[in-house]
Formats: sequence, structure tokens, C-alpha cells
Amino acid sequence: MEEQVNFVSDGLKLSGILHLPEGRAAEERRAAFAVLHGFGSNKDGGGGTAMAKMLAGLGYAALRFDFRGCGESEGERGRVICMEQVKDTRNALSFLATRAEIDLRRIGVVGQSFGAAVAVYAAGVDRRVAACISSGGWGDGLKKFRKQHASARAWNEFSAMVKEGRRRKRSGRPLMVPRYDIVPIPPRLRGNLAPGSIMEFPFEVVDSMLSFNANEVVGRIAPRPLLLLHSANDSVTPTEQSIELFVRAGKPADLHLMADVDHFMFSEGNTLVVNLVRNWLDKYFPARA
Repeated sequence: MEEQVNFVSDGLKLSGILHLPEGRAAEERRAAFAVLHGFGSNKDGGGGTAMAKMLAGLGYAALRFDFRGCGESEGERGRVICMEQVKDTRNALSFLATRAEIDLRRIGVVGQSFGAAVAVYAAGVDRRVAACISSGGWGDGLKKFRKQHASARAWNEFSAMVKEGRRRKRSGRPLMVPRYDIVPIPPRLRGNLAPGSIMEFPFEVVDSMLSFNANEVVGRIAPRPLLLLHSANDSVTPTEQSIELFVRAGKPADLHLMADVDHFMFSEGNTLVVNLVRNWLDKYFPARA
């Protein structure tokens, strides 16, 4: 069952879809997940929708929602500030905890790419998060950007954009930056972007990502379970970002590098990925307490 829902974050109405599992007894409470979409995407992206439906099929409730400024949610279009998305995630947890179908002590977060970084950070700072799954995430914004703009020419162009963005900010004339100047995506993968994805962002978004560092808080997630998934040859987010998160994490934490998928792994419907997540959930975070 899918239900259109809304909840409030910092006075803004956020739009979501709540997936509820079949076969739940009238007064039974199930474990749940907040499903976090990627950079400038929305709740209807292929990966987030596939994850929510998979979780519901496994007996969980799942809330996929639009961060502020994205999709059908309120907020300045394209203003996707990292710490504000952490706030949105925490308010999604509060909303899920009000639902009679959900065990408020057993709510997890799962994210893809940008949403994965936000998921890890939120789990690190909010003890209500009972489990965390990160797919293609990152822990250090500066290191991530340096590898994404790897050549000397690309890094010089990115650095010049940052310098100009900060100059324009001081002068009160904000710079707008195209999506692929921030996060390059190979043309062969761009079809994975959700319809309605944002293609231009205020420079403030770049600055927020440069200073965002989930590595600093990932160790606080333990002893709650953490699953890190990453393509072994990720064409978008450097694979070493998840490796460093794993090194800094406490136990229990699992890291899986997948050889036959790329960045948008849940959009690909890969059976190995699905089975891996299902087995991990059975071990660490079953749908029924």
C-alpha cells in the first residue's frame, strides 16, 4: 500500500510517499526506513522507488520523500544544503514515529549518493536512527570533489568556480552553477537521473558540500548496524569514500564493493545487491522485532 503524506521541516511542507507492507496485523508495529534521494533528485527516482518497494516487500514500512527545494516539497528550488537535509531527515524520523503502523524504536535510514552521505551523518548525530544503509555515499566533501575533478585542468576550473562563487556571495550577486560542473556524471549514466531533477544550483550548495564531513560522526553510529555499499569502480562518487567511512566506523559495520554495478546500483535491479541487502537486514534489523 502506498499513501501520499506530508510533514513539516523548519516550517516547510515536505512531500512523501509512505509504503506499508501487506500482511500486517491491525495493531502490529513494523520497523521502518526513511529513504533519502540523491543530489537534486526527488522521491520518484528509480533507485529510491525501487528501494522503498523492496523494503515494503520484505515487511518494512518505507518513507521516500522530497528534501526541501526538491520535487514537490516546499523550499527554494535547488537550495540543497547538506545540514538542512540532515534536519529534513530528522524530521522524517519524527513523522514516522507518529504513525501507528511503525515501531518508533526501530526506524532506519537508507540513502543513495548525496542521500547516503546525509544518512550516515544523520545516524551519527541522532540516536533514534536504529540502522543505516549507505549506497555510493561519501564522507569528506573536499576529498570527494578533488577526485571527481581529477585532472589538473578540471580541478583548476572547479577551483576557479569556487573562488568566483565566494566572491559573488560577498558582493550579494549569487552564482548559479550547472549540475555537471559540481558533480560530473558520464553521459552513459545520465539517464538514471529522475525526471524533474534539478540542473542548476546556487553556489551555496557547493560550499555546503565542501565542508560536509560524515567521516567525523560515522564512528558514533555503533553499536547500531551500518551497511556501506559501493561500486568497485564508481563513475560518480569515488569508491575510497566508502572505504574511509568503513575504516572510521565502529562495529557492527559491513562494507561491500560490487564489481558488476555502477553508481546507480538500485536502479539496475541487480539480484546480487538485493540479496545482499535482504540478508543483512535479516541478520541485523529484521522487519519484526
